[in-house]
Parts: sequence; structure tokens; C-alpha cells
Amino acid sequence: MASLAVINQASGFVSRCNAQTKSSASVVSVPLSGVNYKKQSRGGLLTIRAETMATEKMGIKIEKNPPEAKLTELGVRSWPKWGCPPSKFPWTYDAKETCYLLKGKVKVYPDGYNDFVEFGAGDLVEFPKGMKCTWDVSEAVDKHYNFE
Repeated sequence: MASLAVINQASGFVSRCNAQTKSSASVVSVPLSGVNYKKQSRGGLLTIRAETMATEKMGIKIEKNPPEAKLTELGVRSWPKWGCPPSKFPWTYDAKETCYLLKGKVKVYPDGYNDFVEFGAGDLVEFPKGMKCTWDVSEAVDKHYNFE
């Protein structure tokens, strides 16, 4: 099922609708903040490709709800899985880790900072080699992970 995205630059919203129906009930508007988009015009049609943005805080990179194409390109579904119940524990990254959370909610407190980074189900997260931190798992975690 294809979808169509329309940008209203005046209001700063993206509207998406099912391309197989013309019902206004199938239109969903979302704010443009945090979304990069590219416009192309081909044969009188406007094509818009939305890209998710990764954020970085205290050395931890988070991409919220990356597209399935990116997960496939990375081979995420073939990575090993790990999980844990709600808990709090120290962790040191001996190698760079990229993980994709299938479920759960976590706050990570990197050593040397008085702040935390929060992420959860649907997030693609990258931790740098050498990072020391404390994981505070508030909802049981199930994730795919890959060490480089």
C-alpha cells in the first residue's frame, strides 16, 4: 500500500494519506520538526522523501523509528538478541555497540555527566567504544545488538 506525503510549508506540517483512497479520513498530519525531507518534481508529480534524524547526546547517538530499509541494510534482524528485566547496573563498552530496541525503556547515565539519555522501543542506538555508564531499565528490554 503506497502513501503520499504533502508538505504544507505555511503550517510546517506533513500530511500523509493512503494512495489507494481519496477519503479525507485517511489523511494524517505530523509536524515537520525533527524530519529532513527532499522534494523532487517528476512529470508534474511532487515526490517527497522523509528522512529520520539522529540525535547525539553525551556521545550516544539515537535514531527514533528508523525506516525498515535502514534496518534491513544494517542486517539488524540477523544480529543477536539480548534482554533484561527492570534493573539498574553499570556497563562499560569495550567496543562500539549499535542496538535496536524491540521493546523496553532505558535511561543511560554516562560517567562524568549529571544527566541521562533516554530511549525505548523502536530506537536505533549507538554507544561509543570506551563509554562507561549506568543503565537504568524501567521497562523490560528486548533488543538486537552488534559490536564492532
